Amino acid sequence: MNKLKQLESFVAVAASGSLTAAALAEGVAPAIMGRRLDALEERLGVKLLVRTTRRLHLTHEGSAFLEDCQRLLADLANAEASVSAGGVKPSGHLRITAPAGFGRRHVAPLVPKFRAQHADVTISLNLSDRVVDMAGEGFDCAVRVGDLPDSSLVSVRLADNRRLCVATPAYLQRHGTPLHPNDLARFDCLTLSSDASQTRGWAFTVPSSAGREVVHLKPGGPLDCSDGQVLHDWCLAGHGIAWRSTWEVEAEIAAGQLVEVLADFAAPPNGIYAVFPQRRHLPLRVRLWIDFLKHHYGLPGFWQAG
Repeated sequence: MNKLKQLESFVAVAASGSLTAAALAEGVAPAIMGRRLDALEERLGVKLLVRTTRRLHLTHEGSAFLEDCQRLLADLANAEASVSAGGVKPSGHLRITAPAGFGRRHVAPLVPKFRAQHADVTISLNLSDRVVDMAGEGFDCAVRVGDLPDSSLVSVRLADNRRLCVATPAYLQRHGTPLHPNDLARFDCLTLSSDASQTRGWAFTVPSSAGREVVHLKPGGPLDCSDGQVLHDWCLAGHGIAWRSTWEVEAEIAAGQLVEVLADFAAPPNGIYAVFPQRRHLPLRVRLWIDFLKHHYGLPGFWQAG
């Protein structure tokens, strides 16, 4: 029980950014919250939080441990809910948000299927590339692709997502195939325009003195656009090489319409996540929706089917 309380206290302090705020929410003295954190760090033998007089900062180890703790506590709450709920059916209104492109392809088609299984649930789906304030705007769950900087949200990893370079067979036949990321300077690269979000460029893993390291390149070309779907369409039309996510292009790769290049230099995958605000008891409709997504995203051939 003491171990569980230490984990709950660590997550509460990290989410609120303050010992005092976390203690106030639980109704205990800040000193008690501090002693729990001290005991947790002593038991683990690692520093999780750097505490100053003004604010708290998670260490690198603390950030990694926080995600595991959030998942563990969410799983525990789900296990308790599944027992206590018994035969209770999910009901109420479910508000979901997802990125526009990903949501159109891989969230929207699943919404009617989910509701067909749970007729007492009504659903609103918001598709936007804006990172919404979930708690402030009243969303129950968000699907997000990539890094998750907001530690106040609980996340469940649904699937891996890789970024890869692709082109049509016809384009490669006409122009050749790049053998190293530096070769991209000689090809027509279809890039997001400077006002889009891909500010660091295309990521690759290359050999280095330390083994392998991730580098970012900003290749150029005669065409750029602020919309990723347009780049995808241009790539399918044979106008150049694009750097796209697997969720966008795996169906075309499976069909032979696109070919992956520079596969040996692909950067490590990031994730596709379901995220939701920190809550003590997750509504059954939200828990079942997350399980539904994870099941479908894990089905063999789901991504290749587009």
